[in-house]
Amino acid sequence: MNEKIIATNRKAYHEYFILEKYEAGIELFGSEVKSLREGSANLKEGYVLIRDGNAILIGVRISPYSHTGFKGHEPSRERQLLLNKREIIKLSKKVAEKGLTLIPLRMYFKNGWAKIEIGLAKGKKHFDKKESIKKRDIKRDTEREIRKR
Repeated sequence: MNEKIIATNRKAYHEYFILEKYEAGIELFGSEVKSLREGSANLKEGYVLIRDGNAILIGVRISPYSHTGFKGHEPSRERQLLLNKREIIKLSKKVAEKGLTLIPLRMYFKNGWAKIEIGLAKGKKHFDKKESIKKRDIKRDTEREIRKR
């Protein structure tokens, strides 16, 4: 599989527990695709809503293409995600549960098509974040010790 990663949401793994992951296509304009090929996308503030039987990507910023004339695209417009009807129904039921949300994890090109990986996530509490930081530090220290030997 030919994948080229455009953007990742590293903050998502710190702020949320990722329960499940889904791959979806994105409905884009031509200038947005060209801009993504330049690697200019920001997923940090993004989330996914299920509205009227459609999955909508909100808050993801795709910067204007550098060589576009006066008529480009709006950088932070709402974009429709391309999912099966069954997947949308399944996700809407899960999001209706308390504390679950859909967030974009990474955006990439797969065989020439722009894809986004969305995660069904549950928010972390403050002590959960401290625990994950502690685990990460311990892992880093042990890897450092192994490299020294």
